Amino acid sequence: MARRTKEDALATRHQLLDAAERVFAAKGVSRTSLNDIALAAGATRGAIYWHFKNKADLFNAMMERTTLPMEQALQQAGREPGQDALAELQCSIASAMHRIATDERTRRVFEVATLKVEYVDELMAVRARHRRVQADNVLQIERSLQQALTQRGLSLPLPVAALAQGLYALLVGLIHSWLLAPETFELEVTAEASVRACLGGWGLLQPLAD
Repeated sequence: MARRTKEDALATRHQLLDAAERVFAAKGVSRTSLNDIALAAGATRGAIYWHFKNKADLFNAMMERTTLPMEQALQQAGREPGQDALAELQCSIASAMHRIATDERTRRVFEVATLKVEYVDELMAVRARHRRVQADNVLQIERSLQQALTQRGLSLPLPVAALAQGLYALLVGLIHSWLLAPETFELEVTAEASVRACLGGWGLLQPLAD
């Protein structure tokens, strides 16, 4: 019975997160109430407070359910001994872009996080998580770039931290632009070409043959 209760609670949690994705996407985060989400999920307001402290807590849980696997993949880049850290970084980026471009849930969550959220008072915890994830991702990119430089016996005229920040900003900008108008370019192809151009400009990659 206890196992069934635990499974039921988990199912309710996922129903609430599914509903939050849909309602946030339709109405925007600041204009959505917890009652709106409960109604969309076919649950009670009390069920929401059983699983989440407030709207910010629910929003962050929604983000983590979708983005955590991609964040973990980036964190693993460069950790395998003997592997090319740069190739692993490129693979992690390509995998993330593929998922955003092809998986409906991932695209919807990124669209909400990019286009449908305002950092008003009740959502300061969302802003705090966003800043923390950004800092972590930039740090992981920096670590991969530094390892790649060490593997290649190279040095660069700019601090690696600045280059990591620039590469991260490039990726975020591409995702934002694609979400606004996905019909204007192919995210995966453009991201791959842009990353190669960036890394090639720093001397980390050889240019593609004509």
